[in-house]
Amino acid sequence: MKFGIMFASTGPFATAEGAAAIATNADRCGIESIWSVEHVVIPDGYQSKYPYKEDGRIPGADDTDIPDPLIWLAYVAGITTQIRLATGILIVPQRNPVVLAKECATLDKLSNGRFELGIGVGWLEEEFTTLGLPFDDRGPRTDDYIAAMRALWTQDRAAHDGPFSSFTGAIQRPQPVQAGGVPIIVGGHSKAAARRAGRIGDGFFPISASEDELVGLLELMHRTASEHGRDGDDIAVTVGSWSPRRDNLDKVKELEDLGIDRLIVAPPTGNIDKLPQAIEQLAEKIAPVATR
Repeated sequence: MKFGIMFASTGPFATAEGAAAIATNADRCGIESIWSVEHVVIPDGYQSKYPYKEDGRIPGADDTDIPDPLIWLAYVAGITTQIRLATGILIVPQRNPVVLAKECATLDKLSNGRFELGIGVGWLEEEFTTLGLPFDDRGPRTDDYIAAMRALWTQDRAAHDGPFSSFTGAIQRPQPVQAGGVPIIVGGHSKAAARRAGRIGDGFFPISASEDELVGLLELMHRTASEHGRDGDDIAVTVGSWSPRRDNLDKVKELEDLGIDRLIVAPPTGNIDKLPQAIEQLAEKIAPVATR
């Protein structure tokens, strides 16, 4: 079982000092991955419902610093050596796919193949409006953009002809270090996300699904993968609902039996001075199950 740290780029970790503290200590202690989050803007007074909390509101204050996830990870890449770098998640339909492919390939190249692109379609309609982008077609737009990026990552002179992006003879360098391009981790605990992971995902991140929901989502992901000639067992599953501070470590075995490959947890403390010891204690607690 792999373990990572989520929500690593917000609050006290949005600064250079905070980013360095959480990333270098996690790297030093053998934590497998570190995950940044994204919102370009939080529109004041938004009415869209945040799907991962019962009250429908984003955790923290609306004016909390949320750095660009790729720039934050690029900074982290330069001060670490082994920890994997992931977005949890990046909102793909808000970005130009050709530019995003370039950014992701560059990050993967500079980090020596440590980058994973966790993706989402977005839920905050007012954010799309602020960016001048359509909201209703974000699902198919995401699928098309992923196909376009994979073409750029794997073809010498890339060509792609989709409903939202189209090009021929596109020479884009560098290409990712990782064979087949940057891994795509499909985020979300909806049926649409499970089907998307089955169709096109290298991984699936059902962000806050309950265990009962998780079973059904994994079955749907596997069934969709089979329908598209893929092996669902090759799609790595990440969950973020487990905490070593409150759950028994025996719980991990139950999740492994469900087919979970990675657990990601919130930072053990927001106090920068206490962070080195807190991450050491976290690593020591998860070590018995992280290596079995």
